[in-house]
Amino acid sequence: MTDSREHPALSLLPLFLGVLVFFLVIGPQALNPQNIAWLEQGDPATHYLGWAFFRHGPWTFPLGLNPSYGLELGSAIIFSDSNPLLALLFKPFSGWLPDTFQYFGLWLLACCVLQAWFGWKLLGLMTPHPVIRLLGAGLLAFSPVMFFRLVGHLSLAGHFLVLAALYLALLQDLQRRRLAWGTLLAVTAGVHAYLLAMVALIWLADLLGKTFSRSLTRGQGLIEGGAIFALVSVCCWQAGYFSIADGAASGGFGLYRMNLLSPADPAGWSRLLPGLPKEEGDYEGFNYFGLGVLLLVPPAFLAWLRNRRLLKDEWRARPWLLVAMLGLWLFALSNRIGIGTLTFEYPLPDRIIALASIFRASGRMFWPVLYACVLTMIFLVVRGYRPRIAIGLLAVALLIQVADTRDGWMAIRQGKTLTPSSSWSSPMTHPFWASAAARYANVRSLMPQNQSDRWQMIAGFAATHGMKTDAVYLGRMSTSALAQAQQKARAMLDSGQYDADSLYLLDDDALVDAARSINSETDLLTRVDGVAVLAPGWKRCGECLQVPDEGQQILLAPLTRPGQTLTFNYRNRQLVSGWSKPESWGTWTEGRQAKIQLRVQPPVRSIVIDALAFISPGHPDQRVIVSLNGQQVLDTRLTQFQGNRLEIPISAALNQRLGNDDRLDIELQLPDAVSPRQLGINDDSRIMGLGLKTLTMQ
Repeated sequence: MTDSREHPALSLLPLFLGVLVFFLVIGPQALNPQNIAWLEQGDPATHYLGWAFFRHGPWTFPLGLNPSYGLELGSAIIFSDSNPLLALLFKPFSGWLPDTFQYFGLWLLACCVLQAWFGWKLLGLMTPHPVIRLLGAGLLAFSPVMFFRLVGHLSLAGHFLVLAALYLALLQDLQRRRLAWGTLLAVTAGVHAYLLAMVALIWLADLLGKTFSRSLTRGQGLIEGGAIFALVSVCCWQAGYFSIADGAASGGFGLYRMNLLSPADPAGWSRLLPGLPKEEGDYEGFNYFGLGVLLLVPPAFLAWLRNRRLLKDEWRARPWLLVAMLGLWLFALSNRIGIGTLTFEYPLPDRIIALASIFRASGRMFWPVLYACVLTMIFLVVRGYRPRIAIGLLAVALLIQVADTRDGWMAIRQGKTLTPSSSWSSPMTHPFWASAAARYANVRSLMPQNQSDRWQMIAGFAATHGMKTDAVYLGRMSTSALAQAQQKARAMLDSGQYDADSLYLLDDDALVDAARSINSETDLLTRVDGVAVLAPGWKRCGECLQVPDEGQQILLAPLTRPGQTLTFNYRNRQLVSGWSKPESWGTWTEGRQAKIQLRVQPPVRSIVIDALAFISPGHPDQRVIVSLNGQQVLDTRLTQFQGNRLEIPISAALNQRLGNDDRLDIELQLPDAVSPRQLGINDDSRIMGLGLKTLTMQ
């Protein structure tokens, strides 16, 4: 395969194609560097917060360390998946950037454009025909597997790096190969470890292939291998890969695998094909080709039957690349091979499992194989049919690919086109927080852990006020550092002695222990905005804002007063039944009934609930029936995903009863609740109706 010569103007075609894909699937709002509204939920929150702490933190060596985001738990910019390449690029200019600045929209634009660009270059190895090249590039650019990562794993959207590696491996007579491969691997090391593993294996296969075919001498091969290995090692070192002594491996290998049926399993990404049955963790191995690509299989197979030499010569020329593809596929399957809901397992030594667990989400490793398969099908169509027929087949395939995946990429677009905002909402609005930020250098979570229920709220507060925090969400964390931090926290809870430079936010379990040992003469233990707070030395601080101290009398079920707003983005004992696992924004109901139990101080006029509604184009509304202490008071329908405001009236008679018994039971009935799996959106089987964000007493 040789790269086709082209008129310079034709090079603009894939660039326009990539821009079109970006604006169609993501939309322009993500490009606003001060808009972080679309980064508030899920993994993108830690991507942004990792960068927010890194940009204001001191320069370190290695350069990628991020000690303000993690404290003793250890952190580097790579482990918050904040794209070290761009973080290191923009950090020197942090002083000139606005207070709120994100580069993730720019990254996603680059991903779309470069995906189309390298698709165009790969098609140029097959044909000089510009229309065929553009259509083939469109199929590679409109990849459900890449789009799937746009939801949360933003760095993993860099599939163009895999296409670039395939292009270098397939290109004959690559000039300045050390420079080309070295640059690609160095850039990939600054993006994500999974992508680095894929690209590195393709490079190694190409190097071995060229050496054994004597395109390179053994000396040249050794020099290239040693030089690039050293370069990549330095890049990984500087990005912070080696900043944790342990914890690189994590559980989940064999769970987050690729199912054998995944190339044909749309998992909600097709309007025509149903999702196929599979096991719980198989979602990480999402490797759907797309209906348009699948429809190319019959004509591609027919072309191969008519002329089997079409592939035979290519395969013979690249045996090491084929071995690499086979190895990636087998690793993606793991040692627990799934066919639908069936699993066939074979044992592996513990050492092999531990090593493989560094890349526990093994299902991702199929991506190079997937793109190689798509390229093979396009190659057979291009070489097996006359140009007009090939154009027709590819055009139909691309049209079907775009139309059939519409529900999937439109859902992504909706999530990226929220009302722009340069800040995130927070329940921490009391003046106490500003006073505390002026006194303490750190804000800590008790007990410390990776991705605690309130990590985002605490980390967001710390980032806003220039504090350090151990409330983090990291892809990998040192197990020994975490154990030591928890041991220290346990000793503080037992002794009542806390670090003077730290503000502590407590979960319910820690609150019980803190109340037993609190030094009520010096330390403040109370609830502020519904959050349990322990402030060492607060009572002896003359300039600190005075707030009521609950001390040893603090209750697990606090009294809710008029004007108070409760949040539900953590495990909350007030959510009695019918609730899912809390998320950063709040909690979804699970099932068709849910119950909240409060202690209320009357008089209260109404309860206002800010909620999401689980709706979709095929399920446009959710009915909500509300009862207070067994009496129905509201029956309404929600027709928009967010911005739903339920105002629940509280009668004079109920206020009178609350004066004698302050318990208030709020019961929600959700007859239209449905699971994402039932709607064909994804594999989530939770029966969801209403997402509870906040509750305010009026």
